[in-house]
Amino acid sequence: MKRKPFYAILYVQVLAAIAAGVLLGHFAPQAATALKPLGDLFIKLVRMIIGPVIFCTVVTGIAGMQDMKKVGRVGGKALLYFEAASTLALAIGLLAAHVLTPGKGFDVDPATLDAHAVSGYAMQAAQGDGIAGFIAHVIPETFLGALVQGDILPVLLIAMLFGTALALMGEPAAPVTRLVETLSKAFFRIVGMITSLAPIGAFGAMAFTIGRYGIVSLLPMLKLIGAFYLTAFLFVAIVLGIVARLCGFSLWRFLAYIRDELLIVLGTSTSEAALPQLMDKLERLGCPRGVVGLVVPTGYSFNLDGTNIYMTLAVLFLAQATNTHLSFAQEVTLLLVTMLTSKGSTGVTGAGFITLAASLSVVPTVPVSAMVLILGIDRFMSECRALTNIVGNGVATIVVSAWEGELDRGKLAAALGASDAQVSVDSGSPSAGRSGVGPAP
Repeated sequence: MKRKPFYAILYVQVLAAIAAGVLLGHFAPQAATALKPLGDLFIKLVRMIIGPVIFCTVVTGIAGMQDMKKVGRVGGKALLYFEAASTLALAIGLLAAHVLTPGKGFDVDPATLDAHAVSGYAMQAAQGDGIAGFIAHVIPETFLGALVQGDILPVLLIAMLFGTALALMGEPAAPVTRLVETLSKAFFRIVGMITSLAPIGAFGAMAFTIGRYGIVSLLPMLKLIGAFYLTAFLFVAIVLGIVARLCGFSLWRFLAYIRDELLIVLGTSTSEAALPQLMDKLERLGCPRGVVGLVVPTGYSFNLDGTNIYMTLAVLFLAQATNTHLSFAQEVTLLLVTMLTSKGSTGVTGAGFITLAASLSVVPTVPVSAMVLILGIDRFMSECRALTNIVGNGVATIVVSAWEGELDRGKLAAALGASDAQVSVDSGSPSAGRSGVGPAP
């Protein structure tokens, strides 16, 4: 097979587009700001296809399982992993805020802040309907309405119901299952077409971000930005690195494997832009379709490690910046409430800021008006949130696949390198060489 020239490789094109966007945004901000539609249109194209991709992947995955106990078991394991990882991320955000004290020395008087700039976010947060509203949102008005609206969780619900129905019907449902499989291949071909436009989308989104907010706007908040990026990096490198090693693969090899998706997320500031591609790559990595279909879409609402770190770190930053003392009980309350408010926050830019406003409402000693301090840098923070989220969901899918004993170790070794994803050998197991949770000896 003829090797592609380096300039035709997607991640090289995206890297070049990001660099060009930064330069244009810095030297010609007005022209760069006008390019915002390029990034917006690319994200719209991706969101257009997310619903059908999730529907087909989940339906064919569950229909192929033919064991409803297994579906429930996979979902239960995924949620257990999500809760453990999310809670740890929230706690690490709190710890990082205490150790790094990014807000120390600001000495901001809340009375001098103009809350008008963040009133819209606070209003959206206040309009939330709590757990009941969240559950009601998951159930669409109509079956087709979920696909039309494009929200991930309603699509996941109808896909699980449809796939379960096909599995229970058995052989008579085989023609429908084959039809959905064929549609799935067509939709993933469309994903490939859209992905080829990623450099254009990344260029437009990055040019707008730098042109609109400017690199200079980062300087006063470098301590917070540095604290967040450092904390997120350590979480990925240490926590997810250990999880990956226990599961028998190298995190760094995995990051190299999904580098195209990471660069798309970096350029667009939303992890949704790479969701279909991530699902496809995880299947090719050796994760069964049913597990990928259940874990990845669910993770976009329940396994947001980057958002969780940001939530607790940002609240304590605002408290430190306004010299607001939080008692131990208030911090524990914050930790418990953010476990709920972070759920359902997707990878879309701005969702994390709304969730932050909702979290501040439970610690009213920290004024919501203080959010104006970080409004200007939220776009830059959202990139780190999205990158951490997508890595966390990728690792979660591999872990749950291995936990189920269905991770294809042969494919994993071929994709990541045999030295870092050795095939586990267990002569007493009929699935030797294909599954296993622990690292290779």
